[in-house]
Amino acid sequence: MNRFCRSILAPAFGPLRRRFLHMSVPSMANHKIAVVLSGAGVYDGSEVHEASATWVHLSRRDAQVSFYAPNVDQLHVIDHSSGQPMEGEKRNVLVESARISRGNIHPLTDLLAENHDAVVFPGGFGAAKNLSTFAVDGSKANVNDQVRRVITSFHTAKKPIGLCCISPVLAAKVIPGCTVTIGNDADTAKAVEEMGSKHSERSIHEACVDSENQIVTAAAFMYDAKVCDVFDSVGAMINALYKLLK
Repeated sequence: MNRFCRSILAPAFGPLRRRFLHMSVPSMANHKIAVVLSGAGVYDGSEVHEASATWVHLSRRDAQVSFYAPNVDQLHVIDHSSGQPMEGEKRNVLVESARISRGNIHPLTDLLAENHDAVVFPGGFGAAKNLSTFAVDGSKANVNDQVRRVITSFHTAKKPIGLCCISPVLAAKVIPGCTVTIGNDADTAKAVEEMGSKHSERSIHEACVDSENQIVTAAAFMYDAKVCDVFDSVGAMINALYKLLK
């Protein structure tokens, strides 16, 4: 290829090359994907890097992304510099989630399966504290009523559900008998089994696909991993999710 041809084609090939380098595959369909957040910050909300990676990988596929969160108070507020609760502090899950979505956020009550092709739940302790009581009650946890409604409605509609890090416990509780991964954490895997679901160990770069239930899960920060590996873990989840889309 001569220099002139390379100079003409390089702008077109550049974005495509970057997509492949970052484990995302471009899509011709503009699928409508809902992303459910649980606050902002690993210890009391959504894990910011997982949420951001979800948005990036969906963006590369030209997905129409809508963000949702329950309009409820957090279980508690954590000082992320010390890891300790902040006494007397109260924060709203919807308001805090808007920090990640750049203000583009809707109450979870507005999320209807009929308006979307799939739903994704990033991880972070918010999934176990604000979307459910898993952090306190383990396998006996309750799931937020709206979260339960959303997961059940997508499952009934046979539309894909993606979850990463600790959030797969939501599916394990709401859809007994489903198969998920949380990496290789023995205690959480035991809780999944106690909830009547199945745990399948996966490496950080592998997604677990339950085709029968249309559930895709990935370990992400359930491993003590580099941020780049977590980014790729989320990418594996999104890639597998898209393979299930009709």
